[in-house]
Amino acid sequence: MCGRFTRKENLQHLAELLGLKILPPLSSRYNIAPSQLVACIRTNPESKERECVELKWGLVPSWARDPSIGNKLINARAETVAGKPSFRKAFKHQRCLALADGFYEWNGKGKPNNPITFDSKTSGSLHSLACRNGGRNRTRL
Repeated sequence: MCGRFTRKENLQHLAELLGLKILPPLSSRYNIAPSQLVACIRTNPESKERECVELKWGLVPSWARDPSIGNKLINARAETVAGKPSFRKAFKHQRCLALADGFYEWNGKGKPNNPITFDSKTSGSLHSLACRNGGRNRTRL
């Protein structure tokens, strides 16, 4: 994932595809940023069924003293996520699917930076694997 992304599509077909029994009302969002709520698909720890929930974007490791570290831990590299102390436990045990259909990158090295949108013209879906942390009363992506 990048530092900003979108979720514009109708999620009803995704709910059917993934076998979700309940899909909460979700409006389109065009500029989802770190520390905001993100719609995710996860396995409910009690019922073991898939569910759609909103999680706060930013991982807070169990050993972190300050929850604001979650505003900085928003991305992990696929090549190293399994070995990084910040992401290792969540990657192994607490994965989820962040619902996204586009993301932004910025063009230019000076000011102003211009956003460029990347999205799927064919399928309408670009979902992203994410790790989540539910420790210490924090439910975060």
